[in-house]
Amino acid sequence: LCSDISPLLKDPEAFRTLIDLLEDHLRASFPQIDFIAGLDSRGFLIGPPLAQRLGIGFVPVRKKGKLPGPTESVSYALEYGKAELEIQSDAVEPGQKVVIVDDLLATGGTMCAACELLKRLKAEILECLVVIELKPLKGSEKLKSIPFYSLLQY
Repeated sequence: LCSDISPLLKDPEAFRTLIDLLEDHLRASFPQIDFIAGLDSRGFLIGPPLAQRLGIGFVPVRKKGKLPGPTESVSYALEYGKAELEIQSDAVEPGQKVVIVDDLLATGGTMCAACELLKRLKAEILECLVVIELKPLKGSEKLKSIPFYSLLQY
């Protein structure tokens, strides 16, 4: 089961509308956000324009070995094996308010790993935000007490 946002990315009006909708949601939900954290790799396509609209910074959460300098890393299970994510150790300061962004939530493993990394840095995770949620895979249940928002659900 797979969903692809590539057609949305190819259409400038549709992509602008996507960013408009996400921006409107975040502005209505949170009076202060310090950073958007985007997940490798599609979160890198959505996160920076959203952060720019909000006038805040963007922090990448990448696959292991891709970031310079000291990093925090976490291993997590995928449907088909294991993977590791990293964030730079100085990406956020304790108490800074962060929204984590990705294109898709399936089983929730990658999003949960990103939450773990930001918790280690003592960030306040305001919300996990995705464009598409695959509801039958129940990934949002793994996020437990962390607020979650998806624009589309299948």
